[in-house]
Amino acid sequence: MEEMDRMLISVFDKDETVPELYQSMRDISYLAGVFNDLGTHQWLTPGGIFRFLRIIQLLNEEALGLAEPIENTDTLFYRYRNKYTDPNPPTQKQMEQIINILVKYNWLSKQSRQIKLRDAGKRMMDALVRLANDSLAYYMHDEIGRSLFQARRDAEISEAYDDHGISGGNKIASMIRNVENAIQLLKERELEMLADRNALPQLELIHELMKELQGKLEERYRQFQTLEDSLVLTTLMQKGTSVLAEGTSLSLGMTNKYLKFATMRETVLSSYIQPEKVREFIIKMYNPPVDSDIPNPYQMLSFMEQDQYEGEALDGLWIPIKFAAPISAADISDSVHYLENYEPKVKPLEEEGEMIEYKLEQISADELQQYIGDTTWLMTKSMIRTEEVEQYLDQYDEAGMEQIMIEAAGPRWSDAINSLAAISALIGNDKVWMNRAGSELQQWPDKVWNWINPKDREWTIKKRKPGDLHDES
Repeated sequence: MEEMDRMLISVFDKDETVPELYQSMRDISYLAGVFNDLGTHQWLTPGGIFRFLRIIQLLNEEALGLAEPIENTDTLFYRYRNKYTDPNPPTQKQMEQIINILVKYNWLSKQSRQIKLRDAGKRMMDALVRLANDSLAYYMHDEIGRSLFQARRDAEISEAYDDHGISGGNKIASMIRNVENAIQLLKERELEMLADRNALPQLELIHELMKELQGKLEERYRQFQTLEDSLVLTTLMQKGTSVLAEGTSLSLGMTNKYLKFATMRETVLSSYIQPEKVREFIIKMYNPPVDSDIPNPYQMLSFMEQDQYEGEALDGLWIPIKFAAPISAADISDSVHYLENYEPKVKPLEEEGEMIEYKLEQISADELQQYIGDTTWLMTKSMIRTEEVEQYLDQYDEAGMEQIMIEAAGPRWSDAINSLAAISALIGNDKVWMNRAGSELQQWPDKVWNWINPKDREWTIKKRKPGDLHDES
């Protein structure tokens, strides 16, 4: 509980000017960029996404030390073919496209003799693989089991994140909502499951999931009782407790009903009939408790359709089906044949071999220096936020250093440090120059910091224009 005594970390509780929030949102924008570029190369199909996940799994295994280093694209291409049985594996050209996209968005580092994963790539790839595995586990359940699986997954995510001071995103509320949906589906399909002679394993699984979820919610409730915001969660926890109690009782009652119905024909009945017991039985049939194993009239009549007693299904008392419009036997046969033999027409992909043309290009030393400077500037911008200062100078062209620090960033200590770092980066990359102010400068009384040397505030910053050769100082 010591880990839960601190405030949960959540992006919704952070100020938008926090540098860490800016970096986390940039990682997500890079993730979106990766999928956008995949779409331009026709990879955003179920099969294409599956092959992409296989490729990043190979990269991830190498990063974890579970496989040999990947020297280049050819190594990755042949490793894919040796490990996976794929009737339509990606070509070398497609593999090169994937690597270039991941390098472009800072997921990979393509060195002369090795391709290595960066930290951002490791985190994004782990997130994608976990998402795919969660979705696979979700779809492997039936309709009711999916809601209960998602509820259990919400409880596990809450344990994995909330207990370590990271917000899982209202997972307790999501868990309760999923259990409510499962209970509603369970009520709607009660007759269907009771009439199914093979439904006992499913009913037992649903009941065990309900019991497990009830235990998890009670454990979460005991942990949240020590938090300061426990008053806010009290209503939510009480609602969850009542919902899970209802679900557990409902699943237990259905299991008991199923077992009783299955053994009803083999039950030994006494020849002595007690009228009061019969009266009580009939009353409970029309208003049964939630966990009762006594069938109501709808359930009792639905079993007549199973024809457990000869001729019972023909009495016409219960017909739980809907008749469609008259369709001839020939039309039904043609439809079934069409569905069984349907094959979509897909135009085969034809790859044209491109001739590789080599040409020699020469550039001057000045042009090379300019390219190196542009590359250095882009690397600097990825680490230091210079956009606010650049936009401010685009508007005013020239302004005092203190004026830029206050109006472009803000009066706080963190704003002053960020703006000074941005100004230093702009000066170091010859984007602006410094000059002494020739007149009295404006005062900013609302700032919370002061200059060590008052003369430093006399400097002005001017945006460099084409043709400017030297700083004026």
